[in-house]
Formats: sequence, structure tokens, C-alpha cells
Amino acid sequence: MPLSARLPALDELETAHLAAERGSVGAAARELGISQQAASARIRAVERRLGLVLFTRSPRGVVVTARAVPVMEWIGDLLRAGEHLAEGVASVTGCGRATVATSMTIAEYLLPAWIMALRLRHPGVEVAVSTGNTDAVVAAVLADEVQLGFVEGPASPVGVTALPFAQDELVLVVPPGHPWAGRDDVTPEELRATRLVLREPGSGTRGTLEAALPGLAPPLVELGTTAAVKAAALAGCRATVLSRLAVRNELDEGRLVAVPVRGLDLTRSLQMIRRPDRPVRGAAADLLEVALQPRPAAAG
Repeated sequence: MPLSARLPALDELETAHLAAERGSVGAAARELGISQQAASARIRAVERRLGLVLFTRSPRGVVVTARAVPVMEWIGDLLRAGEHLAEGVASVTGCGRATVATSMTIAEYLLPAWIMALRLRHPGVEVAVSTGNTDAVVAAVLADEVQLGFVEGPASPVGVTALPFAQDELVLVVPPGHPWAGRDDVTPEELRATRLVLREPGSGTRGTLEAALPGLAPPLVELGTTAAVKAAALAGCRATVLSRLAVRNELDEGRLVAVPVRGLDLTRSLQMIRRPDRPVRGAAADLLEVALQPRPAAAG
């Protein structure tokens, strides 16, 4: 008997597996964009074909029965194999979709060039991007909301597989009218005692600075984007610490001045992160290949 006659349809298996993961038929239905009645019908079709009751139902949701626990694991294996097939075909045909979360610095100063290079190779590829600070990107990766994350920081985030691909440098910058603008350098103690304009806690920039220089004075102001930090520093003639990538134009144009910090190492690693159980395939693998190519823009 052919396999197709012995197993439920793929959409039916997907619905049952999603209901098991979410603990709710209604939640599975909403995620799949179908009615709860249609989702229940798919699950009943799986149970009929397999001759097995999959769930114990209650007002609080559904729980996988003891006999169905290994079956759900096997269904998961089948669905992952199907996803591998779909991603592989998309890669071969030059189509497909990559879902990515990136920290703000990478999103603003590196990702656009990666996407353009990817589209030149594979015009049919789509890239869906969400941005946030490093903590938010790690959370999105761990929740399986995206295939890849790109972050920066002094150490690899916990719980994910990380691949460093470049080095970046943080730099202390001030507007030309600031008292430090004419200095050869400042000491770590001076920087530690100064109230700076900074990114918010949870950002890779803030984390790197705090790891290199513990005991910083409370920030003068905290802002959620690199552009806002630069604008505030310029408007108030204040000092800030940002990626050299982010201030390259302002330094070239003389609107900001870089001030060395004596003996302080502010280099950090740019890293790709993924869930340990989610290999990178398809369009996401194509994007990663582009990102891993050495580029002058990715260096400190």
C-alpha cells in the first residue's frame, strides 16, 4: 500500500502537531488562518487514519495522550523534513523567504547591503526583517519567530548557537564644541564618572560598554535607537559611545570627533545566532552566506 494511503494529509498532520505545541485547537487554528471547526475536522481525520486518540480535551485546552506522545515526535520529524524540502526547492529555484531579527546597528549599517547582494543573486528571494536590541533579537530566535538573528556584544548570548563573523569597535565621540574634542585622550576614570547619552539597557552597545567599564555614572539620557543617540549628543553637545559603523559619516564630515580612551578595549564581536535545533537552510542560508563574506563595512 502506498505511503499516501497510510498516512494523513500534510495539512492535517501540521494542524495536529501545532495544536499539541500550543495546547489549544483554537490557537492552532488562528495561527494557520482557518476556523476552529476546520482545525478540529483535520485533527479528527488524523485520528481516524491512524486509529489513535491524540488528545484529551478540556475547557483549558488539549493534552497529548500517553500513547500519542511518540507519534507527535514522529509527526514533528516529518514536518521538519517537509520544511527542509520546501526550503531546499526554494533555494534551488532562487525563490524562498528568510526571516531575520537584527540589532539596530546591524539593521541600519550592514543589513541593507546584504539584502541587495542577495537579491542580485536570487531576485525571487524575500527577506522579512524585525529589529530590536540584542535582548529582543535573542528572544525572537529562541521563540522560533525567525530563522536567523544578528547581534553584537562582548560575549555570545546564552541558549543560542552563535557564529562570530566580524569585529566592530565602539568609539567615544563628542561634538566639536565639547571640552574633550581637543584632547589627545581621556582616562577610563573620566569616562566612568561622566554622564553620557547612551542606548537603552539590553542593547549590544550598552552591554559592551558596561562590560568594559563597570560602574558607569547614570546616563544623562537613554534612547532606543542609534540615530536618536547621535541627535541628542549633537543637540546637547554631549559625549556618547557608539559603533564606529554608526558614526562614520559624522566623523568624516567633522560633525563628531572621536576621542581615544586610554587603555580601554571597546572592540566587540558581530554574531549570527540561531536556535540549536534549527539548522540554517534555504533563503536564510543564502543570506548568511552573503553576510559571512568579508566586507570593509563590517570591520571596526
